[in-house]
Amino acid sequence: MSKIWMYAHGGSGNHGCEAIVRSTCGLLSEKAKAGLTLISSNPKEDKKYGIDTLCAIEPDILPYKKSSLSFAKAYLSLKIKNDYLPLDKMNYKTTADHIRNGDIAMSIGGDNYCYADVKKYIMLHDMMLERGAKTVLWGCSVEPELLEQHEICADISRYHLITAREMITYNALKAVNPNTVLVADPAFTLLPEKTALPQGFVPGNTVGINISPMIQKSEKHEGITLKNYEVLIGEILNTTDMMIALIPHVVWNSGDDRQVLGQLYERFKDSGRVVLIEDQSCSKLKYIISKCRFFVGARTHATIAAYSTCVPTLVVGYSVKARGIARDLFGNEEHYVLPVQSLKDKTDLTKAFDWIVQNEASIKRQLENEMQAVIKKATSAREYIERLI
Repeated sequence: MSKIWMYAHGGSGNHGCEAIVRSTCGLLSEKAKAGLTLISSNPKEDKKYGIDTLCAIEPDILPYKKSSLSFAKAYLSLKIKNDYLPLDKMNYKTTADHIRNGDIAMSIGGDNYCYADVKKYIMLHDMMLERGAKTVLWGCSVEPELLEQHEICADISRYHLITAREMITYNALKAVNPNTVLVADPAFTLLPEKTALPQGFVPGNTVGINISPMIQKSEKHEGITLKNYEVLIGEILNTTDMMIALIPHVVWNSGDDRQVLGQLYERFKDSGRVVLIEDQSCSKLKYIISKCRFFVGARTHATIAAYSTCVPTLVVGYSVKARGIARDLFGNEEHYVLPVQSLKDKTDLTKAFDWIVQNEASIKRQLENEMQAVIKKATSAREYIERLI
């Protein structure tokens, strides 16, 4: 019986990563889940949010002998060629050696190919293939122009299965790897878990707000993103009776949403109409988001939590995943995605949000009409995995 290994997972402090793991475990059949193991960069973090109740967890990096010839070669490669990959490979080797011929290795990072350390993920893919695993790029988004890089294009062509979560990625990857299928992000199927709403949160009349340090790095004018959020919140407080819920979706030290959300909270807390949501699991965060009237979000899986519970949503996006998911839901991304790179004036976000408010009923109706088909599309990924077992 083939075992399934989920890898390229950074830890559940990124609740998008947690949502992918949690919903994937929910999608797989009992047969497929037998021996299901998550290879994680932060098992302690995963256990904190209860992932250990869904699957086995192994650390991605385990100790190795530094007296070996392999280590000596890797060390020399670093010192002479400034090539860190052989030493990185030593870090992952002990865990990778648990994988057997015929096992299934699912890269669940979603958009890992879009970031600077892509060579590490190509190396990990190498290691899985070397051990005879059938490899899967799971629920992914990839910027089409990245395929112009030979190394990335060649690596993507080697997967036994690619499940693309939106049409832009699907069209690009299908031309490179015929084993590509169109699904939807597995997190569309994630079930909300009821949790206490904070004092001041009014179900059905609260605007959920999410902003991340990551989108700030993509802005073209320094400080413009935060200024836009400040103007938006001020406008909501001054012209409506709606409450504001500031909702973090990543709490990693390297990109903690609470850092910038905390600044917004301090700016507006005296209004008595702004609450800062505490960190909790993706399922509980989805429940809170589902009780919002509107949602304005930067983190992809925070916006998926809103979309999938039919909350009219404005995405402050920076990449293909935001555009692709919105295009699949609404036919185009105009009005639904505001690229952070396009922010020039401090009122840009407010103007975009006004359009969402004016079209609230039709957006909600469109989401309600589409969601059953989207969830079915997400669930269809199970069939493709079953064929590999």
